[in-house]
Amino acid sequence: MTDCRAFLIVMDSVGIGGAPDADQFFNGNRPDTGANTVGHIAQARPLHMPVLARLGLGAAVRLASGQDAPGLMSPPQGLWGGATQISRGKDTPSGHWEIAGVPVPWDWHYFPDTAPAFPPEVTARICDLAGTQGILANCHASGTQVIEDFGTDHIRTGWPICYTSVDSVLQIAAHEEHFGLDRLIALCQSLAPMLHAMRVGRVIARPFLGEAPGEFRRTGNRRDFAIAPPGRTILDIAQNGGRVTHAIGKIGDIFSHRGISHLHKGKSDADLADHLIRLGSEAEPGSLTFANFVEFDTNFGHRRDLPGYAAQLEWFDGIAGRFLDTLRPGDLAIFTADHGNDPSWHGTDHTRERVAVLGHGVGTRAIGLVGFSDIGASVLAHLGLPAPDHGRSFL
Repeated sequence: MTDCRAFLIVMDSVGIGGAPDADQFFNGNRPDTGANTVGHIAQARPLHMPVLARLGLGAAVRLASGQDAPGLMSPPQGLWGGATQISRGKDTPSGHWEIAGVPVPWDWHYFPDTAPAFPPEVTARICDLAGTQGILANCHASGTQVIEDFGTDHIRTGWPICYTSVDSVLQIAAHEEHFGLDRLIALCQSLAPMLHAMRVGRVIARPFLGEAPGEFRRTGNRRDFAIAPPGRTILDIAQNGGRVTHAIGKIGDIFSHRGISHLHKGKSDADLADHLIRLGSEAEPGSLTFANFVEFDTNFGHRRDLPGYAAQLEWFDGIAGRFLDTLRPGDLAIFTADHGNDPSWHGTDHTRERVAVLGHGVGTRAIGLVGFSDIGASVLAHLGLPAPDHGRSFL
C-alpha cells in the first residue's frame, strides 16, 4: 500500500464558466449562457488569491471560458485544467457524485414553482410525521426569507415551514427550541425515503433561532438526507481497499454516510478549515480526505453578494496556503468545485458552469478539459486503488 495521501477539496459553487450546455439550464426564464462565477467576480474587483492563482486558477478560467480573471493570471506552477459535467443537474449531489465516479443516471424530480408546490400526499405525510394539522409556505422560497415571512406563524402554530427551489429538494425549517432540533431532524429523516422514491435528491433540515422577524437566523445544525449514490464512489472504493477516509463538512450527508471512516463537521467554513489544516498534518498514510466548503454557495452565491463572495475566495486562498504547508512529499491535493453560482447573475439559482481542477504535489502539468469523473479516477490512481466505473486518470 502506498503511503501517499490524497486530499480532494470542493469549493462549493466556485465555477469558471464555459459549460457547453449552459443554454439548457435556467435562472427564471433566462439561460445560464455566459455565467462565470470566478471570472465575473474578478472582472468586477480584481482578486488577490496568490496560492490558487499560482496553481493555475486564472489559466483554468481562460481555458474554460475564454475570459481573463484579473488578479489571477499568474503562470501556472501546479496541475491545472477545467472539468465539464455530464449529469443533468447543476446541484450539489449531481456534482459531487460525478466527481466521485458516479454520474447521475436519472432525471431528478423537481417541484413546480406554484403555491402549493408539494402534492397532497407529500403534505399529508409531513403532517402525519410532525403531528400537525398543516404546513407553512409550501412554495419556492429563499431559505433566509422564508423564516422571516413565516417564522412568527411557525412559533404560534407549531407547523413546520416547508419549501423548495429549482433544485431537487424539499427543505423544512423549524425553530430549534419551540419545535425542537431533534424533532426536526427525525421528521426529515423519516420523510426522506418517500422523497427519494420520487427521485427528489435531498430532504434538508433547516433549524433556526430568534423570536421575531429581524432576529430569526439559521443555525449551523443543518442536516441533509440525500438519496444514496447508485454506484461505487471513490469513498466506497477507498474504504473497501482498507484505507481510512475522512469527510469534512457536507460530504457525509451528500454520500449518505457511505464509505466514510471519520466525519468532521463544524458550524462554519472556518471550523472546517481547522479540520482540513489539522488533517494535513495528521491524516494517516494512504488515506483519502474529501472536503466541502459550502459558504461560497449558501452565504454569497444564492444571495447574489458579489463583494462577499470575493472576500470569501480571498479568505479561502489563505486557508489553502496554510493547508498546503502541512503536506508531505508524495501527497496530492486537488481543489475543484461542483457547479457554479455566479453572484453577478440574474435569479438566485446555481449556474451551469465548468469547474477548475487545481493540483498540488505532482509538479506543473496542464491537463486541459477533462470530465468530472476523471477527478475521482485520478485521486484513486494516486492512492494505488482500483479505478471507479467512470472516469480516467489524468495523472
